[in-house]
Amino acid sequence: MDLMQLPFDTDAMLAGLKPWVECESPTYDAQAVGRMMDLAARDLAASGASIERIPGRMGFGDCIRASFPHTVKAPGILVMGHLDTVHPVGTLKALPWRRNGDKCYGPGIMDMKGGNFAALEALRQLQKANIETPLPVTFLFTSDEEIGSASTREMIEAEAVRHKYILVPEPSRNDGGVVTGRYAIARFDLEAIGRPSHAGALLADGRSAIRIMADMIPVIDSMTTPDCTFSVGVIHGGQWVNCVASSCTGQALSMAKKQSDLDQGVAKMLALTKGDDENGRFIVKRGVTRPVWEPNAKTMALYETAKRIAGTLGLGLPHSSVGGGSDANFTGPMDLASLDGLGVRGAALHTLNEHIFVDSLAERGRLMAGLFTELT
Repeated sequence: MDLMQLPFDTDAMLAGLKPWVECESPTYDAQAVGRMMDLAARDLAASGASIERIPGRMGFGDCIRASFPHTVKAPGILVMGHLDTVHPVGTLKALPWRRNGDKCYGPGIMDMKGGNFAALEALRQLQKANIETPLPVTFLFTSDEEIGSASTREMIEAEAVRHKYILVPEPSRNDGGVVTGRYAIARFDLEAIGRPSHAGALLADGRSAIRIMADMIPVIDSMTTPDCTFSVGVIHGGQWVNCVASSCTGQALSMAKKQSDLDQGVAKMLALTKGDDENGRFIVKRGVTRPVWEPNAKTMALYETAKRIAGTLGLGLPHSSVGGGSDANFTGPMDLASLDGLGVRGAALHTLNEHIFVDSLAERGRLMAGLFTELT
């Protein structure tokens, strides 16, 4: 079929995407994520899908699985995305929805509501053209990807094995390319324990947990090498300014291109645990880990199909292995054909300048439509 004949309307897509972006859905706010799931479920149901609401756990929001009816009963295509973002409720004041020429701005528009919406619009366009996909299509939208999918990994893996192809509309690369592999990532929970005292009258009697944490941050940063990076991204400490802080917590992240490098990095981080009750303690515990995803033959065959489809649209489609985790870090190593970075082009994700290039909505929609029609 001629994908260029599908009448993707950028203005209409933006109008449909706007409510998604304006429904702020930070990972740690389960109710806010639930409101976003409500919106997505309504749009998916209106497009003919059967909706299953999957209750959240560990304090995180619900997920939704949307299955589109099909005459074929066989492992099909799983579109896998997340609807949680890193932007807290209230970010719209600093980053309101707005279009400025070829760009459109808003919290989570690039990562990854725009890509999810484009994938749904691709299926709608095929429905309007009375084109049935060779394989059934299911959407799985999850609620905690931005913190490593701590509560959803088991569900993701269980759902993925029921399908032949995994399509992940995370943001595309800067050059419009897709992702065929991702680096390994480990998260760590940090805790400093000090000795309290009155900060005004008995300062010398105390041992500040904040100071312990502050001293350890450059130690962690200095462990970074070309093969394995380390960074501290979250710190919480103290409660009263007139008290020497007895507790300070934080989170750190490590990323490596090879699993062996990450494993060595994990060992280095855990070895930082030290101290005693008298002088203060520093404790490191391993958190969520995403394994390295190296492309296999199934993934590369899927990529070649996508590249051929892109060529019919006049687009180049390079591929690469990259940093920054996604849920394909789980499905790729499971020997499942997984293709990531199928979402929209844009820039400044996770910042107050996050935006997409509006022409990429239809561009990626057509690419997804091509995959839906050609994967067998």
